[in-house]
Amino acid sequence: MTFQEDQLLGFLAAFVWPFMRISAMFVSIPVFSVNGVPARLKVMLSLLITFVIFPTLPEMPADNLFSYQGWVVSVQQLIIGLSTGFILQMVFSVMLFAGQSIAFSMGLGFASMVDPATGVQTPVVAQLLVISSSLLFLAVDGHLLLIEMLAQSFTTLPVAVNSLETADLWRMIAWSSQIFAGGTLLSLPIMATLLFVNIAFGVASKAAPQLQPFGVGFPITILLGMLLIWIGLATLLEGFSEQLHEGFLLISQMLRLS
Repeated sequence: MTFQEDQLLGFLAAFVWPFMRISAMFVSIPVFSVNGVPARLKVMLSLLITFVIFPTLPEMPADNLFSYQGWVVSVQQLIIGLSTGFILQMVFSVMLFAGQSIAFSMGLGFASMVDPATGVQTPVVAQLLVISSSLLFLAVDGHLLLIEMLAQSFTTLPVAVNSLETADLWRMIAWSSQIFAGGTLLSLPIMATLLFVNIAFGVASKAAPQLQPFGVGFPITILLGMLLIWIGLATLLEGFSEQLHEGFLLISQMLRLS
């Protein structure tokens, strides 16, 4: 049995293009994109998923992988994979922004650690909310749902030169404002409570300066903030699940699944 060069290049392109879309998703998806996950594991998962869904994929374009059209198609697959994971990164940033707002309100903005996903210093309270959100994301099989949506996207958004439109990118950029709006709404109850406590201490300091209320106000604010986080953690995660649902809706619209 002999194969022509065009046949071998066509078979290679039919495997490489889906692999690029899937591997780009693993590079940007939350939980799997952290530095603690080895790059070798991401590549192995991408290869495994590509091998599984390869027999079910529709017919690929006949362009040469190393031609100009082939490079354009490759860039399109990378953009699609990165965009799907980036949308979920924005959903997790909602919890990160809410945690930072709560931490600064309760006086724990100085207590920070390196975020493994972004590599920057973030407050410990924000890390607590992000870790809780990650566990909820894995508990509801959000990663499996995203893989399923990406596998179905090869039928609804086939591999082509013009598969992703500019309007899809603008829709994703417009949704990024939800990071600030959603994070503020999630942290607003705790921030408002701590604000009233600080106002009460300010009034007390004017009424009785000799008591030095700010000396005891700082630890009370921290303890009250921890208590409010413990009480409202379920509500925060419920709000995160709503943001996660909206993020999946945006992904389904971008992948033409709905």
